[in-house]
Amino acid sequence: MAEYDYINGKKRIEDILSSSNDTKQSDLLPVESAFSYDNGYYGYVTAIFVDICESTKIFNDSTMKKTTKAKIIRSFTSEVIEILRQNEKIRDIGIRGDCVFGIYTSPSYGDDYELFDKAVYVNTFGKMLNALLSRKNFQTIKFGIGIATGYDLVVKAGRSGTGINDLIWIGEAVSYASKFSNFANRNGAGAIIVSNKFFDNLKRAIEKSNENNNKLSWFTDFTSGEYSGKQCSVIKVRMNEWVEEGMKDEE
Repeated sequence: MAEYDYINGKKRIEDILSSSNDTKQSDLLPVESAFSYDNGYYGYVTAIFVDICESTKIFNDSTMKKTTKAKIIRSFTSEVIEILRQNEKIRDIGIRGDCVFGIYTSPSYGDDYELFDKAVYVNTFGKMLNALLSRKNFQTIKFGIGIATGYDLVVKAGRSGTGINDLIWIGEAVSYASKFSNFANRNGAGAIIVSNKFFDNLKRAIEKSNENNNKLSWFTDFTSGEYSGKQCSVIKVRMNEWVEEGMKDEE
């Protein structure tokens, strides 16, 4: 049985605690290769989290085949990742349990406008996925989408020399987006919940582009305990019409 070398462990912790741990201000966060175990960056971050509602109940259903459960979760993760990954400012993307997330550097209001568009595509994708699941007589699902933005600290963490490491996002963006995804599409809440900071950026982007400000009427207030933001259930009209018309392949 491998034993933990706690004496050398103590030394490693002391090295970490005594390091300079240089942090830099950078509105546009660099790619992961720019991070080391001795630096960190503050920058504008926007996170999108997509969480399956009542996943424990669905995937513990003894009447459903395990292969069916696998097909459902793979279909969900495959296309949500495809939607979220298509942005040059993405800095992290992955899966946590039944949740898919994307994290982006977002130095301008326009970045948040583009990222909200991704959330709308994800929400509309839910209708497509359920239509396809219904064709197979599979269990349909719902998922909640949370979005938040912040001026956050990003550091590289893990164990030096092992190849086991990841970026850690310290601040509001990730924590709020994750929490909002757990509220969204549940108990009467909208399918998309955004933080107040994100909504303010979205509002500024719409006003700057001289677009129809009626888009702001899509949103209503959301509050649950200490958490507050804006909620909506916006969809892509053309895509939704295609789904409702039977999703015929284009010739």
